Amino acid sequence: MRITVIGTGYLGVTHAACMAELGFEVMGLDVDVEKVAALADGRVPFYEPGLQELMREQIAAGRLSFTTDYAELAAWAGDGAVHFVSVGTPQKKGEYAADMTYVDAAFESIARAIAHQGRSLVVGKSTVPVGTAARIADRLAELAPNAEVAWNPEFLREGYAVQDTLHPDRLVIGVRSEQAEADLRHLYARLLAEKVPLVVTDFPTAELVKVSANSFLAVKISFINAMAEVCEAAGADVMQLSQALSYDPRIGGRFLVPGLGFGGGCLPKDIRAFMARAGELGVDQALAFLKEVDAINMRRRARTVDLAREQCDGSLLGKRVAVWGAAFKPESDDIRDSPALNVAASIHLQGAQVTVYDPKATDNARKMFPTLSYADSALEAADQADVILHLTEWKEFRELDPAAVGGLVRSTRIIDGRNALDAAAWRAAGWTYRALGRP
Repeated sequence: MRITVIGTGYLGVTHAACMAELGFEVMGLDVDVEKVAALADGRVPFYEPGLQELMREQIAAGRLSFTTDYAELAAWAGDGAVHFVSVGTPQKKGEYAADMTYVDAAFESIARAIAHQGRSLVVGKSTVPVGTAARIADRLAELAPNAEVAWNPEFLREGYAVQDTLHPDRLVIGVRSEQAEADLRHLYARLLAEKVPLVVTDFPTAELVKVSANSFLAVKISFINAMAEVCEAAGADVMQLSQALSYDPRIGGRFLVPGLGFGGGCLPKDIRAFMARAGELGVDQALAFLKEVDAINMRRRARTVDLAREQCDGSLLGKRVAVWGAAFKPESDDIRDSPALNVAASIHLQGAQVTVYDPKATDNARKMFPTLSYADSALEAADQADVILHLTEWKEFRELDPAAVGGLVRSTRIIDGRNALDAAAWRAAGWTYRALGRP
């Protein structure tokens, strides 16, 4: 069995490299010529711990290659192959709904390429509106009668993608035949031998699992951030509240950390697309609560800007502001819908001179927000700052010496947008420490 992976973004490259690690011959495809050339040369165009090393190992072993040509891909794969589609589903401009342009184009192209071949399985991994798999299966039946569709959603966390692929907490497959299920069981045999739970279901359920999981996580994050709003009004400490809640086994502590809120390329657009699809299905009221979840999340960004203004004596005009963090989360260089950069840009628009530093995402941020200033270290960013904003919880920032930083700034004021710094240590060093939801 040979495997192809169509779409070599974050998900596609990770899946291709990990399938090669599991022992399969894999070919990845992308329409971006420069990206494919970089990948073939062993260069991953984004930061993900361990991925580039793994990819280079598989290329060297002859198990992983890349192309831009669907005909070459189909000829190489031959009959009996499994073709994974891992292209993006961004939010439509001006709408909540997902843009299915890339998914539809990818399935259409692979279907035409394998139209006259023997049996093969085309597996969707992209996060799509429920009903997509059935619609695509009907189209593939027209173009490639010997091809069958299955759906296998991904549950990767950026920063842990290799681990999550090779040692997932569960596998979900949506299939319509015993043969499709058998093919995927064979494909994931090593993982199943390690007792990874497997859920075999229909198309709609498989599609709903990913967006339901993302929505639940978004709800949990926004819940504790809503509690932070209440704590600020009541004079309570949201970190102590969160700790007390975490001991309840029905609630748990994961994703219960208050702060600047979620961002990235998945949660924000996925919950919005989920709401849009529910409206199309006539059950928009069932997901109406997600609109407030989204609103709570966005309000945390505005509140952080307000805190910065308060710390600058009521005006940001002419103030020097250091921003530690640009990626939407640590161990990633992904700046899509980054709360940190959203706050930095908002403060800049209010007349402040903003200097940003991130261990991995500075280059990406510079391309997207060229009007901001950038530094090569956290200490350089802090030089002569009137206030520091800690907005992405990198380990590097937690390990900084508050006293050493204090010798560089104009004013010892810091806002911990992630509630991740040692508040006592910063205050002991003479800093005014503020954080969302805390006195």
